[in-house]
Amino acid sequence: MPYPSGGFPSRGHQPLQGTTSLHPGSFVRLANRLGATYQVISIDDETDSCWVRRWPLTRQGSPAFSVSLGDVSVLQSAPL
Repeated sequence: MPYPSGGFPSRGHQPLQGTTSLHPGSFVRLANRLGATYQVISIDDETDSCWVRRWPLTRQGSPAFSVSLGDVSVLQSAPL
């Protein structure tokens, strides 16, 4: 499974405007995938993107993929 920079989260990311701080483990929604919830795996400051996976996890696993930080909205509470 591909992860940026060995899969470790970066430390210098800035909070998204108008949201709480984005960090690995945060639950987000994506602008182009309404209604679905995703979990942040890591944040890549060099490319202004983050790696996410669909939440809840499926029995077969949920593959991670990269999205632009501008396309994510942080959820204020964890999904049930």
